[in-house]
Amino acid sequence: MSDVVISVENLSKSYQLGAIGTGTFYGDLQRWWAKLRGLPDPHLKIGEKDHGNRDGETVWALKDIDFQVRQGEALGIVGRNGAGKSTLLKILSRVTAPTSGEIKVKGRVASLLEVGTGFHPELTGRENIFLNSAILGMNRREIDRKFDEIVDFSGVEKYIDTPVKRYSSGMYVRLAFAVAAHLDPEILVVDEVLAVGDAEFQKKCLGKMGDATLEGRTVLFVSHNMAAVQNLCSTGICLQEGQVQYQGDIAKVVENYLSSSVEQDVWERDVSNFPRRAGEGVRFKYLNVRLNVDNKHIRMWEPLELEIDFISPAGALQVCPGFSIITMDGTCVFTCEGEDNQFLLDLQSGEAGRIRVTVPCPSLIPGRYMVRIGARSNAHMLDWIDKVLYFEVSPLGASLWADRRHLGMRPQSEWKISEQ
Repeated sequence: MSDVVISVENLSKSYQLGAIGTGTFYGDLQRWWAKLRGLPDPHLKIGEKDHGNRDGETVWALKDIDFQVRQGEALGIVGRNGAGKSTLLKILSRVTAPTSGEIKVKGRVASLLEVGTGFHPELTGRENIFLNSAILGMNRREIDRKFDEIVDFSGVEKYIDTPVKRYSSGMYVRLAFAVAAHLDPEILVVDEVLAVGDAEFQKKCLGKMGDATLEGRTVLFVSHNMAAVQNLCSTGICLQEGQVQYQGDIAKVVENYLSSSVEQDVWERDVSNFPRRAGEGVRFKYLNVRLNVDNKHIRMWEPLELEIDFISPAGALQVCPGFSIITMDGTCVFTCEGEDNQFLLDLQSGEAGRIRVTVPCPSLIPGRYMVRIGARSNAHMLDWIDKVLYFEVSPLGASLWADRRHLGMRPQSEWKISEQ
């Protein structure tokens, strides 16, 4: 007997662009009559554009998807936003129907697609456990037997008799995942909702899903956290614009996704109006950042040099600058802060300058990395910019140290103010 529990053949899903309807027959009739006479939609809000000229245009969220999942397998599904990941899970969970193609699913499916899926906001956590469990196929005896275990896993015992409309998003997802995971489903489908939970709960969830695969259950997991995907899953699918770009071993899938979704090497960037930014952004601001200005090349064990221009528009303050080197899967390799070397900026209002920091031996193995820069005043974040530069470290001959990696370390660094 075949151990294939999910079989997908030529699966496609299309959506029609344009207005769905006004909600009343009279409103639809008014819209149709205006369109027939070449007039604008009478139900448009002030300032809203008329997209009626796009009526009839078709967008393919998924196009000719083929894959199989075996019993006890954990399948990771990765891809950019809009690649079709959530649409695929909704079809597999029978939330929506495909436009074409064939799907065969063997076994009970428990899905966690959005925060609080299947919960009634007016009911308490206790009532929602019984309601959601019954919807997913459990009888009263099963629910009673597992109730305490579900509540204990969710960590919301104190609020179990409170209406879930008063829960935070984190509490919602804790309870929702606890219910779905304890139904003993043959197939567990989990979308990106775990990102709402804290690190401890995410670890518990990943452990629970790992236990499910060891017990012979199947897990489909969508996440932008590549480390979590690789830890949990053995195989994967990379989606791009609704089509399978690559499928197979999860390490190869993640490598394919990262190589196709990152920018090319960026050694210098104007960050005065950079979008991926956090912090106060008023009393201190980074303007430009450059990496290895002289040679734009880094090899193993060679020095790493960073130049950052800044301005302090308002107010006198003391600033601690810093930066981190990040792997493409989001792991911090090391962080350097000026405070580690007694380098703090005592700035006056309107003062500008250039920081030059050198890491003599950064201990980077061959691969691709990103740079993150930040600045704080005591514990207050002044400016923080993620994924500002991208670079490649090339090997230094046939090194015996190719597997060496100092994760999360703070290497020696030299900080100074240089001429602009």
